[in-house]
Amino acid sequence: MRAERVFAYGAAAGLLGDLLLGDPRRGHPVAAFGRAAGAVERVLWRDHRGWGALHTAVCAGGAASLGLAAGRAVRHSPAASVALTAAATWAVVGGTSLAREASAVGRALEAGDVEAARARLPHLCGRDPQALDADGIARAVVESVAENTSDAVVGALVWGAVAGVPGLAGFRAVNTLDAMVGHKSPKYRRYGWASARLDDLAGWPGARLTAVLATAAGGDPRGAVRAWRADAARHPSPNAGPVEASFAGALGVRLGGTLSYGGRVEHRPVLNGAAGRPVRAGSGDIERAVRLSRRVGWLALGACAGARLLVRGVVKKGRTS
Repeated sequence: MRAERVFAYGAAAGLLGDLLLGDPRRGHPVAAFGRAAGAVERVLWRDHRGWGALHTAVCAGGAASLGLAAGRAVRHSPAASVALTAAATWAVVGGTSLAREASAVGRALEAGDVEAARARLPHLCGRDPQALDADGIARAVVESVAENTSDAVVGALVWGAVAGVPGLAGFRAVNTLDAMVGHKSPKYRRYGWASARLDDLAGWPGARLTAVLATAAGGDPRGAVRAWRADAARHPSPNAGPVEASFAGALGVRLGGTLSYGGRVEHRPVLNGAAGRPVRAGSGDIERAVRLSRRVGWLALGACAGARLLVRGVVKKGRTS
């Protein structure tokens, strides 16, 4: 079986597995990677970019190498290759858990239980929940759904299409390292620099595909394009900007503004401020964002599988011409 078919069948099975099973509460491969990366950090940590780059190379390179070794071990069995791709896809994508956590916060807000929503929010993002009112929590959830659609689903599928199981494992490793050490705290400002920059690079294609698909699948394609073009570049993140702006335009809401992380206040530009309305608790905005995220995930599978088949066809035609 050709590699592009292995990816298409395996990734589809993995996404279906994520839809039906979600993430396990214990023994998740990404959690195991996080523990291993933490152990490496305890050995290597120095307040220096070079040591941080070594940490990134060891952890991300190790994950990709394990994926490569596993792929080679089953390369002569199409069924085993599909099963491995399915297992790797299920392990690295997190669309169902993202939707469940967002919906849980949304239900608490619908019920008027702001304290329950605050207690649940850290499962989804790193905002300071006590600094947010009900509408602020709702906005944080919509922004997190948008950004994590790219990080937890689309980006992984893009790299799976490019490099198979090593691409899936390597992308999730890079994204996890960024979450662990890529933030600008005093401890990680230098040590986490390489992880943050590599995550920006690895996330670039997935973020743009997410923005394109959100524009196509949302309720207001023109609004999504307008917000993307006008506001994405103003966001401090090169990848979150296009994703959040396109989601904002597609949903007809405003995102961005003042945020609080770990006691540090950030004033980010407002996305879709000219045409969008504020995100409101109890308005259904969270569920609309979740539905858009799900549509984008399945469309990304089709786009990535289709692109891989198209590339093979072009290469084959070039060889025979």
